[in-house]
Formats: sequence, C-alpha cells, structure tokens
Amino acid sequence: MFIRRTALRSMLIGLAVAAMVAPACAAHADPSADEIQAKIDKGNKDLELVVEQYNKTTEDLTATQAAITKLEGDLKPLQSDMEAAQAGASQVAINAYKTGNNLRTLSLMLGASSSEGFVDRVGTLEQISRNQQHDIATYSAAKGTFDTEKNRLNEQLAAQTRQKTELETRRKQIEGDIARLDDMQRKADDAAAAAAAAAKAKTPTKTTTTTTTTSTSASSTAGCGSGAGTVVKFACAQLGKRYVYATAGPNTYDCSGLTMAAWKAAGVSLPHNAAQQWGKVKHISRSQLVPGDLVFYNGLGHVGIYIGNNQIIHAPNSRTVVKVAPIDIDSLYGYGRP
Repeated sequence: MFIRRTALRSMLIGLAVAAMVAPACAAHADPSADEIQAKIDKGNKDLELVVEQYNKTTEDLTATQAAITKLEGDLKPLQSDMEAAQAGASQVAINAYKTGNNLRTLSLMLGASSSEGFVDRVGTLEQISRNQQHDIATYSAAKGTFDTEKNRLNEQLAAQTRQKTELETRRKQIEGDIARLDDMQRKADDAAAAAAAAAKAKTPTKTTTTTTTTSTSASSTAGCGSGAGTVVKFACAQLGKRYVYATAGPNTYDCSGLTMAAWKAAGVSLPHNAAQQWGKVKHISRSQLVPGDLVFYNGLGHVGIYIGNNQIIHAPNSRTVVKVAPIDIDSLYGYGRP
C-alpha cells in the first residue's frame, strides 16, 4: 500500500526517470553521455520544483504556528478579565453567606469545578455587577471562537506537516535517481577517456603549436565590480558556496535562499520560495532589467539574480555551487524587482 501511494505522489519523477535508471535491454545500446546528461538535467529540474514546494510548505508552517501563538496571546487578556470577574463574583457569594443572604449562591459558586462550569452557573447570581457579567460573557464568547479557530489551525498544521514529510520523501527519491545517473555518467566518461587514450596511442605524435587563451573568469564576473549594488555584491561574495536544499546561508544556499539572503542584505524581506517571491515583486520586462533584479525560471521552480551583461548569479542544484551563468540558461518565466 505504501509503495502504491508513494508512486502516485511522485508525479515529478515520472516514468522517464524510472526508465533511465533501469538496466538497458539487450536489444538497445547503452545511452550516450549526452543522453545521460539530458536526463540528469531533467532530474535536477524536477528536484528544483520539489525543493521549492518544500520551502513553501515550510513558510506556510511558520505562518500557521505564528497564527496559533497570536491566537493564544489574544485570549490571555480576556482570561485575566475572566479570572478577575470570577474572583469578584466569588467574593459576592462569600459576603452573601456571611450576612446570611442566599446560602444557595455560595453552594453554586463552590460547586463549579472549572471556569466553564462557573460561566454556566453565574447567570443565577443576581448580586454580580453588570461589569462582571459583561467580562464573563465576553470571555465565554471569545473562548468558543478561540477553540473553533485553534482546532482549524491545528488541523492545518497537521496537514502541512504531512505534506512536508511527503515532499522530503520525493526529494530523496529524485536525488537517488540522480545519483544513479551520475554513476552511469562517470562510467560513460571513463569509457570515452579510455577509448580516446587508446586512439591517441595508435596515432603518430605530431608537433603542434598551441595558442594560450586567457581565462574568461574575469569577464564572467564583470558584474561583481566596484560599481555593483548591495544585492549584487552580496551574491558575488557567495560564489563557489555549495548548494544545499532549504538553506539560506551563510555557508550554503538553494536558489530562493540565495535571492532571499541577498535582498535581506539590502533591507528587503522576501519569502524562502521562488513562487512566493514572484508574488511579492513588481513584474518587469527584460528590457527593464537592472543589476539586482530577479529572474525566474522553470515554472517558478528556480530564481536567480541579474548582474548585468545578460548574466545571473544563482544556486543551480546539488551537483554544483553558486555561480555566474547566462540569463538564458533555462526556460524563462519572468522578471521581477523587489
């Protein structure tokens, strides 16, 4: 039963991933290095969507927990008023007993084992002041509303927690598939290298003139120069740091964690989720892009920071690090400015 449910939930993995890790049939050739790489790239895109959904669920959980805390805080003043009113009403009953008036009042008061029982019985006490009656009635109504809302939030919290666990399972499945593909790619690369070495050994040695080419690393990080703004400077300082899902620094990042941290350095708060970031930013055209703007990809499954010269800095996936890349590295969704 668990296997069937897991398979149904793993929509993003699909039959293609299962096929690519299965042993090849004898009638078919092994996949080429390019085919393996294409499947790895697809797996990383699927993983990206799962990670961003995981981040959104984490944000939703935080919001629900904050709502429960606020609800409990809102009830505390009313609880204090209720306790004060209950103490005042009890004193009225004691005074009535001391003066010989309405002994039944005291037995009603002492017979209430809880604040709810007290509220049920308090309507019979004519000696209680209007203010005390008002405080008790207000608390009683608020308590009913509180209980209803807290039950709703607790159910929501439980559902979000289950979703987070399911997404974690899906993430592990996809990462396992990618790891198997990585192993296939290493074997393919080793085979190609061995074939190239064998071919080279059979080829007569020729004297060739080599031309030294300059590194392009300087031009690839041109946007990180002295004129860069706070957001871009922050992103540039993270180059080379590892990708780890659901993190936002200081030593590791996922894609939306990097954009969130970079804009936080500039005093702007963004959620840790690409789709939610898209919902908060001003949507702009490509021609309006300036360094620091956000570039969204893969159906809001990925986001990077524009640094100028048609380049972005982003945290691509778990197989690599924070790096500079061309803006058209993936299927574009849109552009935004926090």
